[in-house]
Amino acid sequence: MPEAAVKPAKNLVNLESVRKVYGTRTILDGVSLGVGQGDRIGVVGRNGDGKTTLVRILARQEEPDDGRVTHLGDLRGGVLTQSDTLDPAATVRQEVIGDLAAHEWAGDARVRSVLTGLFGGLDLPGFPDGLDTVIGPLSGGERRRVALAKLLIAEQDLIVLDEPTNHLDVEGIAWLAAHLRERRSALVVVTHDRWFLDQVCTRMWDVQRGTVHTYDGGYSDYVFARAERERVAAGEEARRQNLMRKELAWLRRGAPARTSKPRFRIEAANALIEDVPPPRDDAELTRFASARLGRTVFDLEDVTLRVGGSGGRELLTHLTWQLGPGDRVGLVGVNGAGKTTLLRALADPEGSGLLTGGKVTVGKTVRLAYLSQDVAELDPAERVLQAVERVRARVDLGKGREMTASQLCERFGFGKERQWTPVGDLSGGERRRLQILRLLMDEPNVLFLDEPTNDLDIETLTQLEDLLDGWPGSLVVVSHDRFFLERVTDQVFALLGDGDLRMLPRGIDEYLERRAARRPPAGTAAAPAATGAPPAPAKPSRLSRAAQKEIQRIERQLEKLAEKESALHADMAENATDFARIAALDTQLRELAAQRDDLETRWLELSDDE
Repeated sequence: MPEAAVKPAKNLVNLESVRKVYGTRTILDGVSLGVGQGDRIGVVGRNGDGKTTLVRILARQEEPDDGRVTHLGDLRGGVLTQSDTLDPAATVRQEVIGDLAAHEWAGDARVRSVLTGLFGGLDLPGFPDGLDTVIGPLSGGERRRVALAKLLIAEQDLIVLDEPTNHLDVEGIAWLAAHLRERRSALVVVTHDRWFLDQVCTRMWDVQRGTVHTYDGGYSDYVFARAERERVAAGEEARRQNLMRKELAWLRRGAPARTSKPRFRIEAANALIEDVPPPRDDAELTRFASARLGRTVFDLEDVTLRVGGSGGRELLTHLTWQLGPGDRVGLVGVNGAGKTTLLRALADPEGSGLLTGGKVTVGKTVRLAYLSQDVAELDPAERVLQAVERVRARVDLGKGREMTASQLCERFGFGKERQWTPVGDLSGGERRRLQILRLLMDEPNVLFLDEPTNDLDIETLTQLEDLLDGWPGSLVVVSHDRFFLERVTDQVFALLGDGDLRMLPRGIDEYLERRAARRPPAGTAAAPAATGAPPAPAKPSRLSRAAQKEIQRIERQLEKLAEKESALHADMAENATDFARIAALDTQLRELAAQRDDLETRWLELSDDE
């Protein structure tokens, strides 16, 4: 007898001939797609091409003008949009954990992992009242993390995320990527974070001019496949194809481990890059930068930076550091460690009021451009080209290359017609592009970029990276976009919250390892309970005898606390229906948690003391 035919798995969601029009502009035109069980799909495309519209229609938050959207009958779905629906009068506990008793959610590995990964601990450090913090006064970034936590804790068949990495630091993004890889839920995610796409996604949707092209693999595979597609089609303009080839060459040569399993002819893709030089000629750029800047750019000697005046907090203590001509530095660290503060202090050592000790020497020839996180206010009635030409009509890119303001506008996605758009009609991403463009037009020889990738789509990011490849000067970038940092910088320095600035020869990977070593294991209610004690200090030989004894004493105390907490959890499980008893046990558990936090903080202080 012939074997029974295996029925293909049903899609969770189907889009059939979907069409969406806004005004006179067609956003989606006859799009047919499906999301299957276990799919992890990344959605990319230029700002305004319809990425958010596509996922909103997919999640049934918006209706198509034509076509049909069908969901599997019992589909459980969760959606993270760019605006949340949290109750401002509720607490974080009410929105995220709901009515679960303390012993129920504290015993749930998923809840512990989500709270620790997104907030740094079960007690939500940084929130004034921990889980009992009222949502109303929270910032937009804090509210977004609460909304993400609420979604991830629930059981879902399909998760739709629109820019989930916004407001997350490097650690948070790494945790989220690992979490989503381990979930069985299907995933559709819109993001410009290319490292995240590579880590998480198994398929890509590229939204372009009303159509959606599909690719297998993560972002690197998408770049290879799209380059091959454009080579075969031979219909794309030469400028865009050259940019794609350049990024393809960097991916293949600089980071081969990024790729997953390309499902197309690698030989054809390799043929595209055999004559493509490295992205940057570092030696030549450094020589040119030295000629423009001289020997001194920024020299810091025994510098101490403090925020909040004399009674405030010291972020950097007795720092000696040098930014030389042609240096391209990436700066990472936890939120609040002092990354932006350091840039502000360097930009204005005397006037910032942040320098409380030491000396900052600025080179006489330094011409600094500082891109802050705030979009500078421009005259809303002014046209884009006028706003750029008001800075400069032409810009010297070095090595005899020169571009007009109009040509540079085109490089940054402002076509001939768009250049005459009033600034007031631009989107947030377009205003960010205009801000960067105006800075570069002023021909600086030192660039400080604080979160430059905010609101920029991937195509604009590749344009910016290409421009920076040939820009001769010193560069400091603060960013949570790991791909961008690794792409445009040569060195990574970290602020780990201990008042020092450390160079990381192995880049972001080393940063994440150092951060992991400085905190208890993630995802546990009592961090030392899983192992009995924190990990041993990396360099115990440098600790004094008294410090080593105190560490040993703390570890013994932590072991005893872990035993007490285990006993309390068992007691809570036995008395689950006795609410008075549960309340008393919960109070004891909170007291033990406070003691544990104090001990762990002291342990970390001692183990980091070199």
